[in-house]
Amino acid sequence: MSDGILIGGNDVGQVLLNPRYANRHGLVAGATGTGKTVTLQCLAEGFSDLGVPVFLADVKGDISGISQAGSPHPKIDERVAKIGIENFTQRGYPVAFWDLFGKQGTPVRSTISEMGPQLLSRLLELNETQESVMTLVFEFADDEGMLLVDLADLRTTLEYLGDNSKELGSGFGVSKASVNAILRRLLMLEREGGDAFFGEPALELKDFMQTHRDGRGMINILAADQLIMSPRLYSTFLLWLLSELFENLPELGDPEQPVLVFFFDEAHLLFKDSPKSLLAKIEQVVRLIRSKGVGVYFISQSPGDMPDSVLAQLGNRVQHALRAYTPKEQKAVKVAAQSFRANPELDTFTAITELGVGEALVSTLQEKGIPAPVQRVLIRPPHSRMGKATKAERAAILSTDVNMKRYAQAYDPRSAHEVLVERTAQRLKQQEEAELEKRANKAETKSSGRSRESATDAFIKSLARAAGSSVGRKLFRGILGSLLK
Repeated sequence: MSDGILIGGNDVGQVLLNPRYANRHGLVAGATGTGKTVTLQCLAEGFSDLGVPVFLADVKGDISGISQAGSPHPKIDERVAKIGIENFTQRGYPVAFWDLFGKQGTPVRSTISEMGPQLLSRLLELNETQESVMTLVFEFADDEGMLLVDLADLRTTLEYLGDNSKELGSGFGVSKASVNAILRRLLMLEREGGDAFFGEPALELKDFMQTHRDGRGMINILAADQLIMSPRLYSTFLLWLLSELFENLPELGDPEQPVLVFFFDEAHLLFKDSPKSLLAKIEQVVRLIRSKGVGVYFISQSPGDMPDSVLAQLGNRVQHALRAYTPKEQKAVKVAAQSFRANPELDTFTAITELGVGEALVSTLQEKGIPAPVQRVLIRPPHSRMGKATKAERAAILSTDVNMKRYAQAYDPRSAHEVLVERTAQRLKQQEEAELEKRANKAETKSSGRSRESATDAFIKSLARAAGSSVGRKLFRGILGSLLK
């Protein structure tokens, strides 16, 4: 284990993040343009150097340069000297690019079955009745041995239950109104791009937890510049990923260092627009997942953007400058200042408003998980490039990425949609054939009856019909009279 991850330094010395407590989560906050992305980059580099895989959501598209070596610069040299960094070198880091839409990286997919009824119900904000219908959908699919892979499978199964509830029996009886309500919410998710996320081949979590051949942890970068415009889908992916890790990773307690670290940039956008039920689940997972050796770090503009229940779980904190021009901004600064362990030698409230670019207030967890007093720190420069990787550089990395070869091509297996469409078509065909047979039998019966009718019977029927008219009655009487003579 290393002594720690170097964050920066000041006149007192260097400030480090203790890997043993890195799974106690963290927060990097600050106004736009104050250096949050550089801090994120430095932390990601530090974890990678320890052999810890990293996952980060690149909302602004400006973190991909971590894959390339940085360029020498006098200001970098000056800062390295001030902090007292020895043997500083510029180097790139091992990176894997991912994209839910498959445009800027390897596609990320999951299946409806893996998501499960409870998570989907929270995602779609279903009421208790609708959630019970969703549970029945999964039970029906299990009983029938059908896969639920994509939204088409879920939609078709819902429609099938709604149309055939009487035939399926009381156990699968669902109201048409509940089915239609769920279908409308599925349509909303589909319009946000949910159809791209659900499918095969589904992501295997081990592919997020790789180390490079040189021993450094892989830095997995999710292209989120478009994804953040679909907060429901972004929340879905985040919660699914954390839930899968929580369910599949063993209990570790507090390991010497994390097994995986997440960074979620622009977290205020995530918490601002997500459904309350989904936020509650996120809060629960964040609270419990640290025992699995997973650290979660949120990057936001202010601590006030975070729900209190989440903020309370973030033990390691880096606070860049905040503005305090309006009463609302002053309140945010006050909240930020109060979130740190006080330092008698530092006016935290004033310092937050005076920090320069590349400076921050830092408090990390020390021995026994106790927060260190807040310090004013000069953030170290990253080893890698600050800014974007070019399209050519990104393409070169993707061309050799084994994940791209594994996940690039989507396929649609025989699942619930195909099975139920075939079943419905077969049933309609049988009904049509039965109807045709019924009509044929009826026609045959009529034809057979007419063929057995004698000429005399036909004559008598003709007379009976004619008797209904006045002419017919006269004719009939005449014939009858002649017969009686």
